[in-house]
Amino acid sequence: MTAAKESALDQPNIVPSRVPHVSHQYAEADGVNVFYREAGPADAPVVLLLHGFPASSFQFRDLIPRLADRYRVIAPDLPGFGFTQVPDARNYVYTFDALAQTMLAFTDALQLRSYALYVFDYGAPTGFRLAMARPERVSAIVSQNGNAYEEGLGDAWAAIRRYWSNPTIENREFIRGALTPEGIRREYHQGMSENQRVAPESYTLDAALIARPGNADIQLDLFLYYANNVKLYPEFHRYFHASQPPLLAIWGKNDPYFIPPGAEAFLRDNPNATVQFLDTGHFALETHLEEIASAMRDFLAKHLDSARAASA
Repeated sequence: MTAAKESALDQPNIVPSRVPHVSHQYAEADGVNVFYREAGPADAPVVLLLHGFPASSFQFRDLIPRLADRYRVIAPDLPGFGFTQVPDARNYVYTFDALAQTMLAFTDALQLRSYALYVFDYGAPTGFRLAMARPERVSAIVSQNGNAYEEGLGDAWAAIRRYWSNPTIENREFIRGALTPEGIRREYHQGMSENQRVAPESYTLDAALIARPGNADIQLDLFLYYANNVKLYPEFHRYFHASQPPLLAIWGKNDPYFIPPGAEAFLRDNPNATVQFLDTGHFALETHLEEIASAMRDFLAKHLDSARAASA
């Protein structure tokens, strides 16, 4: 046995590195009780993580501690997802405009005056609306399979496109068939290079929350409304072009929903964007957490830490 090993064994209470504590809280915003996870120093630059369908802030459970030593990391659950509570009396109408309005109110409730956005899937049309409404607040954007371009929509959208053009009961019910536990598990596994690395509690939790009474219809309403996100894409492009936010597009290249041309298209409006592909699917954090965390730390250090030092 080496001396180094003897030393480690003789001091069992020595922790090699400190893992930041993650708190779980609620904030009232826009008449909604928004659940969120938070970690990191209160005075550090803020990183706001916005999840997608059919997930919640749970998808960031392992990413948050990997960033929170240097950043204040905040991950809310969108209305209709996770543990965010929408009172019946609120008569909430589930559109992406409404999700963005609630998230904007959430950032006001937490007094967030500047933040980097991490957007994934539904988090992208939600987060880009936040950025257009308050461009001065967005210090940087990380888009992980968060689309804003027509060419980024893959063939997997075919059934939803039929629903957009012909919102019949039959087309709605066809899509409802994908909201089963097996359908959601399949969403996680599509395009994955290493399925055994996908934690079963991820898609199991998503399926259980979507199975709550009335929630499937919320999801079907959002699928239908997604067509309005596509119509808004030119507005997103104008924002990227005018504001030129530091942008990292880190993409699971095997995603059947948001395909690689959607990542590359960011360069058209923001030539300084960085595009990186990973050999995985839509839920890239499930298989490539370390790669994404490392890329984010490098990106945020370059654009957030340097800006903070310059203003000090």
